[in-house]
Amino acid sequence: MSKKNEKQAEKAGFALGKENLRLLIIGMAIILLGFVLMVGGASDDPNVFNGDEIFSFRRITLAPIIVLAGFIFEIWAIMKKPKE
Repeated sequence: MSKKNEKQAEKAGFALGKENLRLLIIGMAIILLGFVLMVGGASDDPNVFNGDEIFSFRRITLAPIIVLAGFIFEIWAIMKKPKE
């Protein structure tokens, strides 16, 4: 096998490097955090409706912004070129 073919064989493998994979895991954690912030607001009594708890700033505004930021971070993590 020639040296050129050996170098091409070494380059073949995963499309993303270790740094990209680490950043993808961080992005997944950010998205998960956003979904965790959306959880809650349930009542033990089905006859009671607490609109302030369900429609709070955290669930309506903050959590979707964090999820969107996580998806944008994921796209950046995939597109980032390795430092080689």
